[in-house]
Amino acid sequence: MSRMTMWLAAAAALSLGAIAALQAQQAPMTFFITSVNPGKGADFGGLAGADAYCQQLAQAAGAGNRTWRAYLSATGTPPVHARDRIGRGPWSNAKGVQIAASVEDLHKNPNINKETALDEKGQVVKGGGDTPNWHDILTGTQPDGTAFTVAEDRTCGNWTKGGEGTAIVGHHDRRGIGESPEARSWNSSHPTRGCSLALLQTTGSGGLLYCFATN
Repeated sequence: MSRMTMWLAAAAALSLGAIAALQAQQAPMTFFITSVNPGKGADFGGLAGADAYCQQLAQAAGAGNRTWRAYLSATGTPPVHARDRIGRGPWSNAKGVQIAASVEDLHKNPNINKETALDEKGQVVKGGGDTPNWHDILTGTQPDGTAFTVAEDRTCGNWTKGGEGTAIVGHHDRRGIGESPEARSWNSSHPTRGCSLALLQTTGSGGLLYCFATN
């Protein structure tokens, strides 16, 4: 390889690195998975408490200048739909990688997997094949991001129960038993066996949340 060729290759690599860095700067973190549960399983003190927890972690990560919401649905009259709580997008992770361009994109073809669905510190969240496996993320939500209308509780008492009960979770790593839509769903895979942290862990959950910036 000639010196000119080597110089051109090096210049191209530097240019690509500069472009990647610029893109990351242009796409601040507007999405993350919580790195840890606050200690009460699915009891966050309701939607307001879950939102406050997202805001707290975002603040600690240097992104507290935005308004953060937990991706959670709640039952009631009227019901609260997770998709209506999180703004319009686009959303990017802590590395500047886009997760989805819009609410519609998020619920059709999101860039959510183990490599992209990072926590607020930019770290990978443990999933299938890891110990522990924490790929069950609390949502209480149907695949389209709306609340359930059935009589059974799917939200651990609208996120106020930390013992018995159940909630719907999604798989952030898009992995499960088989290749069914449920196994690969990021937001609506299956119910939990309970609402306490110990019971959540029996199905592969660390009691973590998806957090989205609304602005």
